[in-house]
Amino acid sequence: MQYGICNLGIVPMRFEPSDKSELVSQLLYGECFKVIEKRKKWSRIRVSYDKYEAWIDNKQYLEISQETYNDISKSNTILSGDLLEYVSDKNNNIYTIPLGSTLNGLEVLEHNFDGNRYDKVEDKSQLIKTAFLYLNSPYLWGGKTPFGVDCSGFTQMVYRINGHKLKRDASQQATQGDALSFIEESEPGDLAFFDNAEGDIIHVGIIMEDNYIIHAHGKVRIDRLDHSGIYNVETNTHTHKLRVIKKII
Repeated sequence: MQYGICNLGIVPMRFEPSDKSELVSQLLYGECFKVIEKRKKWSRIRVSYDKYEAWIDNKQYLEISQETYNDISKSNTILSGDLLEYVSDKNNNIYTIPLGSTLNGLEVLEHNFDGNRYDKVEDKSQLIKTAFLYLNSPYLWGGKTPFGVDCSGFTQMVYRINGHKLKRDASQQATQGDALSFIEESEPGDLAFFDNAEGDIIHVGIIMEDNYIIHAHGKVRIDRLDHSGIYNVETNTHTHKLRVIKKII
């Protein structure tokens, strides 16, 4: 088994080993992974954090030892705290890194970081404050950053920055936590999940106070939430059908 670490700001994770293949997620700076299949130009990886599997370009990561992988994966995660930060190498080359990048591998990568580390607060309301950092970020299928994010990438990163683990996709996240019977039982920071006509969960958002929800749909936006689903006041229509509300923490 081989192991690797992301030494660039954002690396695309693709469904197939091709630059033309669908973007399914992103690897952010400092994230570690196992290489479960290696080809001439591409590697299929399994991310340490959420066990998500996809293909990345062999030119876009650094190989590390199993010992280093274990040390970084088991240590308390330290994340970058601003929308955009940078690290520098011994030659003073600069690499920009997005919000939520992992800083545990700085020594291995021989990089310096002088920016802000995210200060985790044991307060559920902090989830909403973090979510606002992504407000108006454009929707991007497979995205996990303020420069492009999908619905479950948004919720995963907001929770991760605050020290709580969510799986990658909305349907996977819906298997976590405890179901609530009514919106009135929810608290800011709880997750609401939405399904399609076939009953498949396809969307997730973070519940706010007073029946509002923040979610990624076109962009990260705030809409109304009622027992039917998400109501867009700009179009006067329901855009998503409510399936279940989950309390994760």
